[in-house]
Amino acid sequence: MAHVNVTIRVDQDLKEKADALYSEFGITFNAAVNMFLSQSVREQRIPFEIRKTVPVTMISDEELDKISKRLIEKDAESYKELAK
Repeated sequence: MAHVNVTIRVDQDLKEKADALYSEFGITFNAAVNMFLSQSVREQRIPFEIRKTVPVTMISDEELDKISKRLIEKDAESYKELAK
């Protein structure tokens, strides 16, 4: 089987953490990537679930202040009830 070189860009911190983890498993980064590729081809899918994250709704500072005040007032009422 012929081998080819593949160049990828990876965040340095992520690479170092991955190297340390794979070292604990007794394999190299290169072996881990080959395992990922082999499993992908064998299963004909990415070998883990990929989900779209829930979008974050941006609110204004004014709206955030209103929500915060309501929560503080609600907490104050709860504390008064507990103090009885």
